[in-house]
Amino acid sequence: MNPLAKSLNEVIKENNPHILEMLSDTGREIFMPKGILSQSAEAKVKATKFNATIGISTEKGEPMYLMSMFKKFQGIHPKKLFTYAPATGLPELRELWAAKIKSENPSLQNIQISNPVVCNALTNGLVTSGELFLNKGDFVVLPDKFWGNYRLMFSTLIGAEIATYETFNENNGYNVDGFLKTVKECGIKNKKVFVVLNFPNNPTGYTLTKDEAVQLSDGLVDIAESGINVIAVTDDAYFGLFFDDVLKESLFSMLAGRSKRLLAVKIDGITKESFAWGFRVGFITFGETFKGDNSALFKALETKAAGYLRATISSAPHPSQSITVDVLKEPSFKTERSRLNAVIEERCKKVKSIFDKGLYADEFTPYPFNSGYFMCIKLKNVEAETLRLALLDKYGIGVISTNQTDIRIAFSSVDVENIEELYSVIYQCCKSLTA
Repeated sequence: MNPLAKSLNEVIKENNPHILEMLSDTGREIFMPKGILSQSAEAKVKATKFNATIGISTEKGEPMYLMSMFKKFQGIHPKKLFTYAPATGLPELRELWAAKIKSENPSLQNIQISNPVVCNALTNGLVTSGELFLNKGDFVVLPDKFWGNYRLMFSTLIGAEIATYETFNENNGYNVDGFLKTVKECGIKNKKVFVVLNFPNNPTGYTLTKDEAVQLSDGLVDIAESGINVIAVTDDAYFGLFFDDVLKESLFSMLAGRSKRLLAVKIDGITKESFAWGFRVGFITFGETFKGDNSALFKALETKAAGYLRATISSAPHPSQSITVDVLKEPSFKTERSRLNAVIEERCKKVKSIFDKGLYADEFTPYPFNSGYFMCIKLKNVEAETLRLALLDKYGIGVISTNQTDIRIAFSSVDVENIEELYSVIYQCCKSLTA
């Protein structure tokens, strides 16, 4: 084992040995090399005459660039565009995002969180957390209605075993009991379990009620306190898009600081919540696991995350990070977000009004939804893929089939004045297929 990895592991063990137990083989072995990056960082401060370290091209102390490219970014200094960003991300961006997390999750005010590590959007953050904490054969607990990319990341890429539970109970609420039962069963087998908490959920568009959130978080803490190491990853891609009386904080805020055997990991970013899908800026943030100073533990975990990012993507894009820094400091940022959220909320409520009238129930019914970008319908008489293809070929309408019975509909991408027609055509298509 590399001495740098060994040193990080010793810091983790000294602060909370259960976190070391949670790490995968990769997580234990990974480190941030003191090579080109660290030597270049030193030279950036001390090399006042010539700096011949990092592999970029400069002229008179400024990065070289193509004018045809630079003119697309007028108003931004070339150093904020063309140079490499640090492996952990721009320091100012990390500080701004940590402050944002705290302000939008009031329950965290007295809870320590790490300095967020910048990654290449949420997929990269989720993969990084998986690589740090999952070995082949470890369990990942997911609802049976989950984003398909989880399977590619955690099962195909890492080799973990996916264990699912029914998403909803007989009362059309979240199946918290089924979740906790599955977590406990998987945890007993390996003394460790990795859970993904994605709210608002993709594909169903469901967020927990406050009571469900309390039941779920308290249950996870009880499982951890029983001697099972729990890595609780909150996939907060759609954070802030809450349209009903639901929990309006991340579950991260209800899990951090609750048990030495429970590590809360927050994965979020500007992708969905700030309507910047192509910028690919995400964050990995760790929550405290014990009362007292967690800074050394956080630093070790941040360094391991940075080591994995260095080995895979080197660093997240500098232009996107620079723009995000400026946007987060804009006085109008919150107002602009709220305005766009209201547009999505109007669409969501329009869909709800259709089903509140009992329309189309002979062909399909909705699963519970109250947030996010999506909702799902359960088909009664036709197969989902058959319907999807018919809608595409005959009506020019695109939807997603997620299994034999379910269709995911992104109301986020349909103007409110077209929503009634959309569901009417889906109903007509169902009828034509069963005629």
